[in-house]
Formats: sequence, C-alpha cells, structure tokens
Amino acid sequence: MARIEGVLLPNEKRVEIGLTYLFGIGLHRSREILEQTKVSPDVRIKNLSQDQVAAISKCITQNYKVEGELRKEVTINIKRLQEIGSYRGTRHKRSLPVRGQRTKTNARTRKGPRKAGNIVANKKMVSKK
Repeated sequence: MARIEGVLLPNEKRVEIGLTYLFGIGLHRSREILEQTKVSPDVRIKNLSQDQVAAISKCITQNYKVEGELRKEVTINIKRLQEIGSYRGTRHKRSLPVRGQRTKTNARTRKGPRKAGNIVANKKMVSKK
C-alpha cells in the first residue's frame, strides 16, 4: 500500500484515481502530477515502485497544498469571513447555504432535519352544520 501525505491509497485502483483520495487533489491535478513525474496513469497502485511513489510524493509536497495544510487554510478563510462580518461569513455561522441557493425548500443537508415546532399537529377541521 502506498502512503502519501499520511493517506493510504487503495491498492486495486489506478494511480490516476487513487491520488484523488488525497484532500485537494482531483482528477485533473492527479493527471498533471503523473505527467510531471512521468508515471503511466494506467498502472495500479500496488504495481508502483518505491521510486515512483517517492517521485509522486515529492512532486505533491513541493507544488501543491493538500490534506492538513489545505484544510487549515480553508478554515482560516472561513474564520476571516466571519470576523469581518461579511454576508458569506454570517451564512457560515448560521450553517446555511453560502452561495445563493434557495432555502424555503431544499437545503436540508445544510440546515439539518426539520424542526418539530414548525409543524401544526393534529389540526382538526371544524365541520359546518
């Protein structure tokens, strides 16, 4: 098993896909890294040599922010937005959608489960006589 930036990459995946398990590396960036290190994207991770793994990890640490460093930067940016009182910062504080999505319906992932107080329970219909 290859270990890059503290993340175990799955053995059976192609290198191109396996690198996307690192936070901050998508498919496009993965292909860039493999092109720079001259490693075939079709090779399985279990078939990589130690030299190839070392070259890939060296390329990643020198050229890209990934994992803990990137997560730290993202949280600092969010805290900065909250401290200056920007609209985006207040949306982050209230854990509401930040980028202009509607919230009257949907947004349940961000808002969490429905609150019980908003539902009128057992409302009885008055029958006319």
